[in-house]
Amino acid sequence: MIFGNRIRKLREQKGLLLRQVAAKLEMDTATISKIERGTRHAKKEQLKPLAKLLSISETELETLWLADKLYEIVEDEKNALSALKVAEEEIKYQISN
Repeated sequence: MIFGNRIRKLREQKGLLLRQVAAKLEMDTATISKIERGTRHAKKEQLKPLAKLLSISETELETLWLADKLYEIVEDEKNALSALKVAEEEIKYQISN
């Protein structure tokens, strides 16, 4: 719920209500609330307008979004950290080639 917590914190710091954010992103208030609570994921195409609205870099927001997705996949796995390290090495290898 890294992503949702950060979104809520930024929204509150800007003094924005859920309904204001929802209107700007053309979605309903319940959906934004679920994203903040971590019971629903934002869509990737929503990240850019959300970043702009909350004055956060797109890169930082996408990183948090991806971290949440990865965490959801491995959270109950005994070897999660080892698997993530292997994946990290593969990503580095793919980038360098």
